[in-house]
Amino acid sequence: MGLINFLKSKFGKKKPEENYVKGLAKSRAAFSDRLALLAKKHAKLTPEYFEELETILIESDVGVSLTLRLIDELLEKSKENPNLSSQEANDELIDMMFVSYVEKGESIVNELSFKEGVPTVLLMEGVNGVGKTTSIAKLAYRYKKQGKKILLAAGDTFRAGAVEQLSIWASRLEVDIVKGKPNADPASVAFDGAKAAREGHYDLLIVDTAGRQQTKANLMNELGKIRRVIARELPESPIEAFLVIDATTGQNGVSQAKAFAEASPLTGIVITKMDGTSKGGIILSIRDEIGAPVRFIGLGEKMEDLVEFDLDEYLHALLVGDDNG
Repeated sequence: MGLINFLKSKFGKKKPEENYVKGLAKSRAAFSDRLALLAKKHAKLTPEYFEELETILIESDVGVSLTLRLIDELLEKSKENPNLSSQEANDELIDMMFVSYVEKGESIVNELSFKEGVPTVLLMEGVNGVGKTTSIAKLAYRYKKQGKKILLAAGDTFRAGAVEQLSIWASRLEVDIVKGKPNADPASVAFDGAKAAREGHYDLLIVDTAGRQQTKANLMNELGKIRRVIARELPESPIEAFLVIDATTGQNGVSQAKAFAEASPLTGIVITKMDGTSKGGIILSIRDEIGAPVRFIGLGEKMEDLVEFDLDEYLHALLVGDDNG
């Protein structure tokens, strides 16, 4: 059937998520529209077709390694089927992108898991300026709406204003917060947060970790110390670690993901500002590079615009938009 036809068939029966369609409009123009023009320009598969396809993929932030692998696989398919048209090749490409995401890494479960009687811990990681604090607020908002009792721990003690910024969000959301002194050891704040979460019977502890650009060794030591402190205080609690990445930073964001993944185990990625970039392929690139799934993506400024990542919705919005015909 082909993935695009499958998506059209699936979403023809239900309205696609409006925030996905709107949020990925720039990415769709830079990717899907260019693929369509490529097929019109080259009815048959030529060296020029593959060269231009490679450019489209790399400029869409699919990533060099994944791009070259997709191109090689598509070349092999064209050798097996010499009559393959450029439009059919485009469809094959989309199918391969889908399979690549699904097969790379573990199975995809987006929502946090909760265990009766103990708080779930969510470590929020990422360099300064990626939208980490706002993402914490949006996740706190999401799970408070689900009836969870939320506690924030302001562990980004080195960035000027970080604790104050998170405190303002805690006040707006009417959730509790644990704070340390300026330049305090982030692990000590995590310790206080873990103790308060246990004693206060909270469902979810979200820990804002330090967002400094550091050497990998320092980063590993700091994140490792925070994890050890929490694991000691909350030995039965599920611990998740989300890395926040700004989609507009492109391959710099992918490099950040690789560095953090090497320093500390990641269970998911939060991608912010997807609505502000034309490079929608970053989701595929990050999954390919580090294996961790994208769990949530930011498609706007509102609290509700940090949404659970849905691969079908993402590909439909990237490839089809709101035209289900």
